[in-house]
Amino acid sequence: VLHVAAKKGDTLKIGDLIAIVGKEGEDFSALLKESTINSPQSTVDKAAENINRKPDAVQSEIKNPKSEITELPIAASDSRIKASPLARSIAKEKGIELSKVKGSGEEGRIIKRDLENASSIKISTPAFVGKESFREVRVSQMRKTIAKRLTESKNGAPHFYLVMDVNMDNAVSLRTQLNNILSSKISFNDIVIKAVAYSLRQNPSVNCSWLGDIIRYNEHIHIGMAVAVEEGLLVPVIKFADGKTIQQISIEAKSLVEKVNTKKILPDEMQGNTFTISNLGMFGIEEFTAIINPPDACILAVGAIRQEPAVINGEIKAANNMKLTLSCDHRAVDGALGAKFLQTLKYSLENPVSVLI
Repeated sequence: VLHVAAKKGDTLKIGDLIAIVGKEGEDFSALLKESTINSPQSTVDKAAENINRKPDAVQSEIKNPKSEITELPIAASDSRIKASPLARSIAKEKGIELSKVKGSGEEGRIIKRDLENASSIKISTPAFVGKESFREVRVSQMRKTIAKRLTESKNGAPHFYLVMDVNMDNAVSLRTQLNNILSSKISFNDIVIKAVAYSLRQNPSVNCSWLGDIIRYNEHIHIGMAVAVEEGLLVPVIKFADGKTIQQISIEAKSLVEKVNTKKILPDEMQGNTFTISNLGMFGIEEFTAIINPPDACILAVGAIRQEPAVINGEIKAANNMKLTLSCDHRAVDGALGAKFLQTLKYSLENPVSVLI
């Protein structure tokens, strides 16, 4: 021990000089001079520089075990830059990039004072370089036909929309019971198809087509089901749906969807619709509007069944609700007529036993 700077009972700050050790007789006056002139923290930096220059002289400094500063690089590029541990710690805390700081210490070493005026030098975030790309696919004849029909429908038929909420608690319960006794599993879409067929029979004026000089009121009920395929939408048709049981509708609907997916559907099986249903509930869509499928005057958009609080018999309970949106061609179906149809449909879905079996 060449020199003891701290006395017993002294209170020291981090960086204050404690003692100097080295070879006996070694000159340490330069270290003491720097310790006197500079601030306590600068003394540490200066002492570290002199220690680097004089490998036989080692300067000790006090370390707080709870706040010990470890030497961590600010960035990969900073790891080879000469900087004192304190300077690295300050740079990390302030977000300063050491590669942009000029050191004033021995051999360009970065020390504390070099960072005092470098707060504006921040670590730069590399700019993201993206590459624009795209692919073009020739439009198939099927998609051209679908696009043409939908465009003609949207531009030619003055659409208006009616929205209604339906409580599906009884339908959920009935479906569970039916699936316990029937060989063919019933879906909610099957229940909607049957309920729509019943409601059309009660409101025949909705089951119509606008043909320019005449309105055709269909006495038969053929319900189209919009089915998504890779090239667009196809609409297989369940004919005479009002005369079929819920199980017959279920079996036929599954068969038609399978034919669509395997591209075995026949043209005759996609013709003759008098009303169309588009159901996106299985995708979690709660509400949407659909474009009328010619020659129909209406299309029903069916959303997902969602659980939400509702007031039932004066009490707040969890209810299974479903949103229905009816798109109407105003040339053939007015608002009051569409509303009466939705009221009937709401009743048939909320009281399914009387109309679905």
